[in-house]
Amino acid sequence: QVQVAESGGGMVTPGGSLTLSCAASGITFSAYPMAWYRQAPGKSRELVAWISVGSSTNYADFVQSRFTISRDNAKKTVALQMSGLKPEDSAVYYCRVAFTEYWGQGTQVTVSS
Repeated sequence: QVQVAESGGGMVTPGGSLTLSCAASGITFSAYPMAWYRQAPGKSRELVAWISVGSSTNYADFVQSRFTISRDNAKKTVALQMSGLKPEDSAVYYCRVAFTEYWGQGTQVTVSS
């Protein structure tokens, strides 16, 4: 049984930082690319960042070098380090085993003063 679980969400003030973590089990973690998505109220879910099996990374344009995605194959985790957070970054952030139907339940990130 595949399980994907995010943690680390919360509320921060503009300009602040937050690190999200995602743990995946039930898969050969090192064999899969991993991705972070987000969905704000009333908006479609959008890709934030993606990391390949070889740890090559890609980011959405709106990230603008503020976020860093990384993976630890030994721990079967993928992290999203976020800095310079803006109110428009507020959303539910989801972890996904890329190109599969396996998603986490999401973690809320709120950026507000």
